[in-house]
Amino acid sequence: MNEFEKIFPSGGWCVEESVGYLLARSRTKLVKAVDIELAQHDITHAQGSMLLMLSSGNYSTAAELSRELYIDSASITRMIDRLEKRGLIVRMPCSDDRRVINLQLTEVGTELAARLPDLYMGVLSHHFADFTADEVVMLKTLLRKLLFGSPETGGKDAKAGSA
Repeated sequence: MNEFEKIFPSGGWCVEESVGYLLARSRTKLVKAVDIELAQHDITHAQGSMLLMLSSGNYSTAAELSRELYIDSASITRMIDRLEKRGLIVRMPCSDDRRVINLQLTEVGTELAARLPDLYMGVLSHHFADFTADEVVMLKTLLRKLLFGSPETGGKDAKAGSA
């Protein structure tokens, strides 16, 4: 029996004990909690994520948001349309390439995006209240290892990150 088979044995599989199931359910629980908090601002978790990403300055086009959020281009376009209609973002033609449309937060969008980290942190604080600081650091370390690989296993995408 190899190391992988010891960690994930076949034959006795139970969906409720599946790592994938537990990760998906955890994400769903947090997304629902954030959606409840964001309802007061009349936006969804996905829209809030877009605002935060645009406010970071690391993303500026629908294609970049689509790739990072793993949302199809039609859904991204609909979300952009809604956020633009609400006056939270504007589409700006790129001066270097007319085919590219940059997205920019409006003043109202910038103000809302600035309030979102505290809202997200409140949700996380509530749901991680029974975790120690060390457990949160370990969870983040393990999730980074899952996402990016690790230097120990030769993960080509290994990244260092803050705890």
